[in-house]
Amino acid sequence: MVQSNTFTPATRTLRFGYVPLVDCAPIAVAQETGIFKRHGLNVILSRELGWASVRDKIIYGHLDAAQSIAGIAIALGLGISEMRCEVVVPLILSLHGNAITISTELGPDKIGKGEKLKSYLTYNWKKERPFTLAVTHRYSSHFVLLQTWLQRMGLTAPEDVEIIFLPPALMPRHLKAGHIDGYCVGEPWNSESILAGTGWCPATSAELSLGHPEKVLILSGNYLHENREDSISLIAALMEACEKCQDPSFREELVHILAKPEYTGAPVEVLRNSLGPYFNSGVGGQKTEGFHLFHGNSLNRPSIDKASWVLAGMRTTGTLPDATCGSITRIYREDLYHSAELQLLAQASH
Repeated sequence: MVQSNTFTPATRTLRFGYVPLVDCAPIAVAQETGIFKRHGLNVILSRELGWASVRDKIIYGHLDAAQSIAGIAIALGLGISEMRCEVVVPLILSLHGNAITISTELGPDKIGKGEKLKSYLTYNWKKERPFTLAVTHRYSSHFVLLQTWLQRMGLTAPEDVEIIFLPPALMPRHLKAGHIDGYCVGEPWNSESILAGTGWCPATSAELSLGHPEKVLILSGNYLHENREDSISLIAALMEACEKCQDPSFREELVHILAKPEYTGAPVEVLRNSLGPYFNSGVGGQKTEGFHLFHGNSLNRPSIDKASWVLAGMRTTGTLPDATCGSITRIYREDLYHSAELQLLAQASH
């Protein structure tokens, strides 16, 4: 993709929500490097504590668009839990980016890579509360990934494990305080506990489900109907930003953008742990080539196979009833994605 050097005056205002995670990178980069302005958009960013806030603000019209976990778009679009709101997903922002972190009180010497966890909980668990793990939201990939990992370890919730829901930024402090025993979350919150010595990582999301969709662009149906041209420009801008985020030569600049207080506010060494060449899992290092994926191989296309992974995961975890039906192509809009591709090609030719 060739970036355009033509700048259009930013005259349109768009309210965009995001959660301060490493994979808000495309939004941060589009804002900080002027990509939004280049596409004629005046984007007002709204930093949200968690995904419930993103969902509510989309429903009540306080946001026009947002970075989102994929399940929220499906839940809103299909009217799960009596919440219905017209939304579309015209772009996949990233794949992977999550990991499971377990308290160092339950180190590999006690549970291995997790394969001895069931035995440990059966014979050695002494706490008065259940073994407790946290995820960010019931409709998140984190919930699916954590359940996948637990099943591989021979455990099920709620019989063997209590799963609670917490905003991402609160997880490391709850782990340190001993209120929870682990969590599944996006970066930088795994690395924060790992580098602080309070947690370690038995599995990353790439190891649990290679190629799974993570964050998506969710766009209000009302905004799309009233501002279709602006919506296409937003998609095109974020496509350009996703490509920039994937460029290895840009990674150090990306780290410093994400370290700003308005984004993650995390120390650069914490951000480098999953954005740099090696990931310190707390029990050794591994290459991070696939830890975060933002662009390449049709990654950003909102295809039905990506939607199907989300649907299957929600059904597996019991958050999507088997009887639920509805056209997923009303939500995952490849036509909008292709329109944005054409816009980028047209800009590049001028």
